[in-house]
Amino acid sequence: MTVPQLGRAALQATGDPGAAIEVRALRKAYPAPRRRRWGRQPTGQPAEALRGIDLTVPTGSIFGFLGPNGAGKTTTVRILATLLAPDSGSAVVAGHDVLSEPGEVRRRIGYVSQYGGVNPATRVRANLLLQARLFGLTAPQAAERADTMLRVFGLRGLDERRTGSLSGGQARRLALAVGLVHAPGLLFLDEPTLGLDPRARSGLWQEIRALRDRGSTVFLTSHYLHEADSLCDQLAIIDEGRVVVCGTPEELKKSLSPDVLRLRLESGHTDAVRVELTQLSGVHSVRADDSHLRVYTDDGEKALPLVLHTLNSMGCAVDQVALSRPSLDDVFLHHTGRSLTDGPGAAQ
Repeated sequence: MTVPQLGRAALQATGDPGAAIEVRALRKAYPAPRRRRWGRQPTGQPAEALRGIDLTVPTGSIFGFLGPNGAGKTTTVRILATLLAPDSGSAVVAGHDVLSEPGEVRRRIGYVSQYGGVNPATRVRANLLLQARLFGLTAPQAAERADTMLRVFGLRGLDERRTGSLSGGQARRLALAVGLVHAPGLLFLDEPTLGLDPRARSGLWQEIRALRDRGSTVFLTSHYLHEADSLCDQLAIIDEGRVVVCGTPEELKKSLSPDVLRLRLESGHTDAVRVELTQLSGVHSVRADDSHLRVYTDDGEKALPLVLHTLNSMGCAVDQVALSRPSLDDVFLHHTGRSLTDGPGAAQ
């Protein structure tokens, strides 16, 4: 197999010297599984995981990469962490190309997958010390950082336990601690809060903020929209292998409308209802899903009486109504036509 040559030359025309990560036209497809049938092994169409994504991640930021399961988040992270080769495109991480300079990339990053990755035969504290020493910390520095991680992730008292004897939640916390112990300049976290209790989740975010405040860059994938909204400096939303929108959380939400009216009808809506509501003054757009309506408007308080009157005149009884600001799920719905919180494997 010919390995594609990715180089910084590909980014010279558009390169951003202040970027921790630059990705251009990145593509990756997985071969279709072979199945034996009537003595043959037919091969189906490859599954496209990434369909030409572009990303620029500023240095010293917390960057959220959001999308449903199967959207391409983990594939992207694995390529950027030099664990998976792309089919084509360009990717420069921490100033180094992910294919031609993978060793230089690895020296500068931390990576925690959603599946862990610690040695089950090694004791808890030894895992932390080994990781710290491998990344160049002195013995006293490694010991200090190990103590900090044990405290942050609620692992004190488990120092001499073998990792293989830990519960699932404890092992997850240790994997995160190992990824953060050397305070990397660029940290990749794939679904970091899955399986964490509220205390451990709070400790993780405190440590991530501390890394950012010291100038490090954090690139994380997540299903938890409220966390990404409040903690990420910038976001990209990926769906079906394509980045559909990028920006700060506030920019993305303000791009829709100031207010959203969320209504639930006693029975399913009709297309005529959606069309009629869209024509009201101050209404930008209306999204409908069976008996649920989202009305995007300049002023929710002014629009609410008009919306209710219109629905009543059309014989639609309202079961529930709420007024709020647009959410990241509204952003996803606007750009993809479906909710990030709907369906199997949806975000939470």
